[in-house]
Amino acid sequence: MSDSFIVNVELRDDLGKGASRRLRRLEDKIPAIVYGAGKKPQPLMLDHKDVIKHLEDEAFYSHILTLQAGKTKQQVILKDLQRHPFKPKVTHMDFMRVSATQKLHTSVPLHYVNEDTCPGVKEGGVVNHSYTTVEIACLPKNLPEFIEVDMGEVEMDGILHLSDIKLPKGVEIVELTHGDDHDQAIVTIHKARAAVSADVESEEVSDDSAESEDAAE
Repeated sequence: MSDSFIVNVELRDDLGKGASRRLRRLEDKIPAIVYGAGKKPQPLMLDHKDVIKHLEDEAFYSHILTLQAGKTKQQVILKDLQRHPFKPKVTHMDFMRVSATQKLHTSVPLHYVNEDTCPGVKEGGVVNHSYTTVEIACLPKNLPEFIEVDMGEVEMDGILHLSDIKLPKGVEIVELTHGDDHDQAIVTIHKARAAVSADVESEEVSDDSAESEDAAE
């Protein structure tokens, strides 16, 4: 994975809820913190407009980022993002430092491919995604921006599970490390509800007709 996200940050010393509110309201800054890799947590602040621009790119959420404060740089991943309940504002961010020799746990998006052309959809089936992201563990050098799920052969009433995902080298799904009973369904294809209702009504009509013929005899 290339290191293409450089996030400019400033170190901050004024802590507490009051200081954070002032940053957001008066300076349009986002309070944040970076932690991990055996180092002390460091409070930060970021320009809100710059963050919003970064967040337009899906890769930002699962990419290894470079935090730059002056001439100091450190590699991190975004661990948590808090938003205002109704305003288009980010209110806090958590970053975790990464080490080249230590596995990291993070969520990455699932990209479903060949969905429109799979047998189940061609037969009129409706796709239901249970997972849009998945938590993985890997070394930073193996971190994917997303993982593809090939649906090309999924038929009507077909199901794909976590174990069906073809993973990049060096990547494992955290859920599956807890045992086979954690092999959850990630996507299913079933007949549309209207079609199911029509089939049921058709069966009921057939049954009523059969009963009428039996009564007539």
